[in-house]
Amino acid sequence: MVTSQLVVEECSVGNPDVVERRLVLLRGMPELAVDDAVKVVATALLSKGGVPRKAEFDALHIAAAAVGGADYLLTWNCRHLNNPVTKPRVRAICEQCGHTCPEICTPFELTEGDLR
Repeated sequence: MVTSQLVVEECSVGNPDVVERRLVLLRGMPELAVDDAVKVVATALLSKGGVPRKAEFDALHIAAAAVGGADYLLTWNCRHLNNPVTKPRVRAICEQCGHTCPEICTPFELTEGDLR
């Protein structure tokens, strides 16, 4: 399992007690870079319609996972990330940029419904 600074930023918002519990889970987990290569892929995802222009943070998540070589990108965001209509386009754009798109799914899908 890996994370990124993007996830750490998202997990740092909200109720302080809940934030602390989230951050404890991320502690010590390797972080994917959010560098120029990631920004190039994110820009392509936005400009070529992989994700809406207003979803820059979502494009960065996908790009970081693709550039970082992650096998899966787990998300509860089914609007922009785990969207069956846009996933083929996202995969194609990642491939055009020279990267394999991770399998984007919910934790529920990955565990076949067993979240114990």
